[in-house]
Amino acid sequence: MNKVGLFFGSFNPIHVGHVIIANHIVEHTDLKEVWFVVSPHNPLKDKKTLLTDHLRLQMVQLVCDEYKSFKANNIEFGLPQPSYTVDSLAFLSEKYPEKEFTLLMGEDNLVTLHKWKNAQFIVDNYAIMVYPRIHSHENKPEISLQNIQKIDAPIIEISSTMIRKMIQEKKNIKPLLTPKVYDFIDGSNLYK
Repeated sequence: MNKVGLFFGSFNPIHVGHVIIANHIVEHTDLKEVWFVVSPHNPLKDKKTLLTDHLRLQMVQLVCDEYKSFKANNIEFGLPQPSYTVDSLAFLSEKYPEKEFTLLMGEDNLVTLHKWKNAQFIVDNYAIMVYPRIHSHENKPEISLQNIQKIDAPIIEISSTMIRKMIQEKKNIKPLLTPKVYDFIDGSNLYK
């Protein structure tokens, strides 16, 4: 069984923090690949700050081209909006029965997992790998943690929100992005 980590996100934009976490997971766990699943619209996020789906997918693809164990995935583009992880997991499991999927998430998401559509079904049927966050809530998750594995990955406190704000303030964001993503954003005047 080919083990794949699913990294869902808006990736608005994808940044070096995403890359560091995904690379750490491939190098230090039994997952052989990480698929970046670009979400058209997270029901818990504001849609008006989102770049178009295809621009965000293009940036993710630029990163994945650099790593043989990374893949960009746009399956949520064809699913009903807003995107629910449980529906995407069901679709991927049906389409790729030879793959064993593990959901990747930051510790901050674990605390709100009980609010997700069919959260208990996800926990009961999929492994979940959680990477640490400094600013994760002190609260304990309100859900059974049976399939949840916390991993000792680097703590990266970079956010796409911070990067977008820095672009608007004309600050240097170059160290926060891979070179190709930086060139893509800069060359296309995105987020200004």
